[in-house]
Amino acid sequence: MTELDPTGYVATLAELKAQVRSARVSAQRKVNTELVQLYWSIGRTILAQQQAQGWGGKVIERLAADLRAEFPEMRGFSRANLFYMRAFAAAWSTDAGIVQLPVGQLPWGHIIDLLDKLDNQADRDWYAAAAADNGWSRSVLLNQIKTVAHLRLGVAPTNFATALERQDSDLAQQLTKDPYVLDFISLSADTAERELEHALVERIIDTLRELGAGFAFVARQVHFEVEGDDFYLDLLFFHTEQLRYVVVELKTGKFKPEHVGQLGFYVALVDDRLRRPQHAPTVGILLCADKNEAVVRYALGGTQSPVAISS
Repeated sequence: MTELDPTGYVATLAELKAQVRSARVSAQRKVNTELVQLYWSIGRTILAQQQAQGWGGKVIERLAADLRAEFPEMRGFSRANLFYMRAFAAAWSTDAGIVQLPVGQLPWGHIIDLLDKLDNQADRDWYAAAAADNGWSRSVLLNQIKTVAHLRLGVAPTNFATALERQDSDLAQQLTKDPYVLDFISLSADTAERELEHALVERIIDTLRELGAGFAFVARQVHFEVEGDDFYLDLLFFHTEQLRYVVVELKTGKFKPEHVGQLGFYVALVDDRLRRPQHAPTVGILLCADKNEAVVRYALGGTQSPVAISS
């Protein structure tokens, strides 16, 4: 080894790079938290003065100009932003400190979108918590709001209540959505199931994001040989939080009762061939283009395998 290439240098350099990246991320988070706390405090002060002194729009405009003059190096003191700060403090009124809430962990742009796009405070809290827990980017947050994710989560028709233990059925239900929004791929009326499957795998990051937190892709066209007969399930996922396999079958047409039998067969195969003792029971999710709710209800009542039907 030469002086310029000492033993252990490459490994040490990699470790130091990792430390620098970690410190930068930590510093950015700290700066964001302090900025959000500052904006909330400014908004709270404006609210208090409006209530006590009757401050109007002209006073806030003057306040914005004076703050920009005093702190020219800081961005964010526009008249519009001060009104967002006021709305922020009004929407999340707390004595515990805003950084103790999920919304306090989000970037300011996310908070503006929550204020702009949602009127219901319960919905704002739901999306703030989901964005903080899942690390959603601003574009992902906007897409989740646009596709009303809070109304789609956990509502797919299933037979989990009868096919699984009570506590496990509640957990498994949380894995479902209805409908699933696949607007990140191009679909037409004559799209074949294999084409849909290929498109979902090609855009696997978007697919996993739509499925929800905790889903990990295992494989497509998973092969099982059963006493000389070959079978292939469309998509197999593993949920890392619930520790269970999730079989996803794709049907580009309208739901038919026999689809449940096929999906239940694949669920049983995965349970028997792949599931380990520490794993929760495997569940199946059938994605179809359309479904008759009454037909779905009868079909689910006729199977013992835990399955969900979503459009």
